[in-house]
Amino acid sequence: MTEIIQNKEELSYKLKKRAISEGFAVSAIASIPGSSRLQLRTKALERWLAENYHSEMKWMEAEKRKNIESLLKGAKSVLTVGFNYLSEKQKEKTNLKIGKFGQGEDYHKVINKKLKNVGKWINNEIPDCKWRICVDTSPLLEKAWAEEAGLGWIGKNSNIINSEYGSWLTLGFLILTKDFTPDNSSQSLCGKCEKCIEKCPTNAITEPFVINSDLCIAYHTIENRNQTFPEYIEKNLNGWIAGCDICQDVCPWNKKVPFNKNVEAAPKTWIQNLNVESLSWDEKKWKENLQGTTLNRIKPWMWKRNIKAVLKQK
Repeated sequence: MTEIIQNKEELSYKLKKRAISEGFAVSAIASIPGSSRLQLRTKALERWLAENYHSEMKWMEAEKRKNIESLLKGAKSVLTVGFNYLSEKQKEKTNLKIGKFGQGEDYHKVINKKLKNVGKWINNEIPDCKWRICVDTSPLLEKAWAEEAGLGWIGKNSNIINSEYGSWLTLGFLILTKDFTPDNSSQSLCGKCEKCIEKCPTNAITEPFVINSDLCIAYHTIENRNQTFPEYIEKNLNGWIAGCDICQDVCPWNKKVPFNKNVEAAPKTWIQNLNVESLSWDEKKWKENLQGTTLNRIKPWMWKRNIKAVLKQK
């Protein structure tokens, strides 16, 4: 029995170490079905949906999101990983600002590729363990599972915050059919700080941990498919044309985060040099630039709408 436990712990350690060797900043494991906190997070999701705070993001309503076991038959553990997308080459611009998460390579593809390599390692080391990759678009309570695994806690701005890497992390998951040793769940270290709530210009954080998408600049610049913005969004854009980092920039946990020096996190040249001339780009030019980024969710006409809205405020 002792040998089995040691083997389980050793495999769990090796699995997490393998994830780090692939270029993830942090990795941690949670057991399925998880603790009672998952039930609380599920109830919180239901309240959020009932308030229609997800606006037009109807995919958030998927029932599978409430049951991780529906994503892989026989699921017993989940490996959670965080990719640090903070690059020292990201320069703060006074206008035409783009969220840091979208300045480098498409994080979906970056994380998926790295997790596939972890999966290949599993195939060799633990051949009877099945696995499934989940990155962002999968119906999964991502932040709740990252918190359950101890990757970080859900901050008052609703982002996962890690004590070393702050909230500059995009998340990935490997659902596994083997029982691995879980890590201790994270506890919130936000304390009394509410800078993210205080500094949001549109009051999108209606209460700690709750975001009303209809009031969020990031939501409107990325997801809003209307020809114009609501007035309360447009007048508060302050240069943001793709995403918004305000509630992360002011977070004390983000002040001393180590940079990711790999090319994957480095901003694209066109993003660094983006200016008003982009309004004259045709659809082909936009598509060429957007290829390989996570920003291709924002269609060329939306980019022009966003830029024009920002210029109107000058």
